[in-house]
Amino acid sequence: MTTPETPDSEIVRAPHPPLTGYYGSADDRRGWVRRMFDGTAADYDRIEHLIGFGSGSRYRRDALSRAGLRRDMQVLDVGVGTGLVARQAAAIVGDPAFVTGLDPSPGMLHNANVPDGVRLVEGYAENIPYPDASFDFVSMGYALRHIADLSMAFGEFFRVLRPGGRLCILEITRPENKFHATLLKGYLRGVVPWLAKLAARQADTPLLWSYYWDTIDACAAPGAVLHTLESAGFESVHRHVELKMFSEYLAQKPVS
Repeated sequence: MTTPETPDSEIVRAPHPPLTGYYGSADDRRGWVRRMFDGTAADYDRIEHLIGFGSGSRYRRDALSRAGLRRDMQVLDVGVGTGLVARQAAAIVGDPAFVTGLDPSPGMLHNANVPDGVRLVEGYAENIPYPDASFDFVSMGYALRHIADLSMAFGEFFRVLRPGGRLCILEITRPENKFHATLLKGYLRGVVPWLAKLAARQADTPLLWSYYWDTIDACAAPGAVLHTLESAGFESVHRHVELKMFSEYLAQKPVS
């Protein structure tokens, strides 16, 4: 299901139009997404490891390092989920107590596998429960498509970062090449839900992974995401791409 992409000059609020095949309306989306993640959290790491052939941990650590994460930085990982990004952040900064994970899903937080010392907090990206200038680094791994208002969330990221702080948003983006996009769709919309059905213990897990592709396919264009980051006040905004589909949105809060 391909929808018209958001023009690069527009500020993005909802990352994609309502996917009414899954929920009734835009107003229903947040609750549906939260219930879906709550109900599939126990399967999440197992399926992620299976479909990524075990390569995800190394990629996430490399991406965080490319974004400028260094030892002793205070990190906020938004959409921490089961801790896939937070674990790598803790390894880089050297002390798990320097890492805080934020997520709206109690189920995901309950199933999070993070080192002792990582703080896990329930909350939304659009209303981060921390004071201004609390962190040196904000990360978000594959949650951009599930946020209700990107403009509001990016404003919150900017607010809680200290001057000079860095932002790294990891996301899967539909490839520009139609052949590559078709291959990715076949894998994520066909193969992955089938594998999830075989390996999952929770009934809704295959549905979650089908939903993943549809959010990728309908998501705002990368240029519009970059423009929205700039509009939030970030500088040095750019996008690094790996394997034509793994987007790393990188930015920095001005020093003054």
